[in-house]
Amino acid sequence: MDAINAAAQGSAAHRLEAELRRAIVALELKPGTRLSEQEIAVRHGVSRQPVREALIGLARTRLVEILPQRGTVVVKISVKKMMEARFVREAVECAVARRAAEAFDPMARQRIGDLIDLQEKTARRGDHVAFQRYDEMFHAALADGAGCPLAWEAVGDIKAHMDRACHLTLPGADAMLPLVAQHQAIMAAIDARDPDGAAAAMRRHLTEILRTLPKVEAEHPELFE
Repeated sequence: MDAINAAAQGSAAHRLEAELRRAIVALELKPGTRLSEQEIAVRHGVSRQPVREALIGLARTRLVEILPQRGTVVVKISVKKMMEARFVREAVECAVARRAAEAFDPMARQRIGDLIDLQEKTARRGDHVAFQRYDEMFHAALADGAGCPLAWEAVGDIKAHMDRACHLTLPGADAMLPLVAQHQAIMAAIDARDPDGAAAAMRRHLTEILRTLPKVEAEHPELFE
């Protein structure tokens, strides 16, 4: 019975961590927000133990800070962490794009074509929440089609620091449609079996994500370190 309870608690902690992470990335839990273990436990109908484990997991990815005697706080957006995250993503995803241009799974290619179409439709509607979901699916499918799905999992934690700023920069078709065009450019290079071109297109794409960062930081100084 103890083993069953432990497994249930672990599962609850995992689900809770995923939900809190989503809320932090979507800025529903804004930078600087204090998190109460008791309030979270009551809201989600769990004991405090899985809440504590979930917060420890979020602290590990530096989305929250656990302060002794002061509780847990959602960390403010760090430009330094975002630049480090982009550096790591660029190293990993440019390598993925290069590998994809050398050999790519045809089924994954069709799926990516469908995802780009869906992403363009959501961009034209101005639905940045759905747009970001399809964006993640695009990058995951790219790694999968290149035969290295673990590459996308490897950047999963660090990219959250970029994703929070993306929620501030993406609203509006004018901001989203250029990113769709960049996805198309990446795939055009892959289809042409051009590893250098695919890596260069991916590098331009990841640089574009942070292009409006100074403007966003100036408009929302309370959210940044």
